[in-house]
Amino acid sequence: MLRIALTSFTLCLISFMSPGAVTVSESPVVAVEKVAESSDPAAATALTYEQKLLAFDEHIGALYDEAALKKYGLSQEVFRNALVGFQNFKQKGLLGADKSILTVIDFTKSSRVKRLWVIDLSARKVLHHTLVAHGRNSGEDKALNFSNAANSYMSSMGFYLTDKTYYGKHGLSLRLSGMDAAFNSNAMSRAIVMHGADYVSEAFVKQYGRLGRSLGCPAIPQELTKQIVETVKDKTCLYIHTADKKYSSTYLDQTLAVESFAAEMPLLAVTK
Repeated sequence: MLRIALTSFTLCLISFMSPGAVTVSESPVVAVEKVAESSDPAAATALTYEQKLLAFDEHIGALYDEAALKKYGLSQEVFRNALVGFQNFKQKGLLGADKSILTVIDFTKSSRVKRLWVIDLSARKVLHHTLVAHGRNSGEDKALNFSNAANSYMSSMGFYLTDKTYYGKHGLSLRLSGMDAAFNSNAMSRAIVMHGADYVSEAFVKQYGRLGRSLGCPAIPQELTKQIVETVKDKTCLYIHTADKKYSSTYLDQTLAVESFAAEMPLLAVTK
């Protein structure tokens, strides 16, 4: 008869970025205990997909709560999408070594509010929460239209991999590689970069009722440019969320994310 024992690493089930950083919620343990109680040896040797999904959801919930993302105005649904993409980036080996930075932009929000978050998933905290501009032809206060086309002067949605920095007409800037073929793959050729701009400020909002707009770049406040760019450069995940129903991405593949998350965990020690 097989005996299922939780390994010490299982106690870090919902903490693939920083083992031991959180207290395990009851649900994943209960799921494992149910496997342990099964009389079916096959059931005892592996978790079901539903149990893996439960553990993944507990992980997302723990990160969301501990980083106080609700307080910072980031919805859990948007964060979940971003984290699914982050996990799939990680599974494909796209992220830089020891990179635990996730940047989220929510373009469903008004330009008058802070809608960019830089999150350290290891430390479970928000490093930056600030304003960000959208493209001139995407809309006035809110970004409503998006394009992957050159000279559209619109923002592009979806997942990006940050690249190298350079100094251009806007000073320190960060190149972005669009990872969604139909939605942002022309980011490099369009020179869609993260840069500072004087029209991204509370003073501009106070004077004009909204932020200024870029030519498609996610422009950020000048005084925060160096801090943010230095934090997110060199192969970290950026997710730009929109309300566009046409958007789809292979990086939003939940099954792949859940399975790769579970594969990182030596969930069960199986002994006779």
